[in-house]
Amino acid sequence: MPRSNRPRGRRERDEVPELDLARALQGRLHTESKRDGLWNVQPLTAASAVKVYTCPGCGLEIEPGVAHLVAWRADGLFGEADDLASRRHWHVHCWKIRT
Repeated sequence: MPRSNRPRGRRERDEVPELDLARALQGRLHTESKRDGLWNVQPLTAASAVKVYTCPGCGLEIEPGVAHLVAWRADGLFGEADDLASRRHWHVHCWKIRT
């Protein structure tokens, strides 16, 4: 007789743990040093890319469903809020060849 792979017992479907954004991003967000200073870099998967962005490296559009990365200054002069407001979406290749 085939074995059932279903879990035994009753699961509470109402109890959904809250999403901890800091924990979800842990290990993905990192800092890179470029010629013009330190940058926070966060890769985005194709599944999480849902909007159209313009890559500042090549000027072409990054279409929804294309994996790319988001970069913003880690050592800006006007504070963290200003740095986050000026973050940009880059093609992975464009970011890698950026000097």
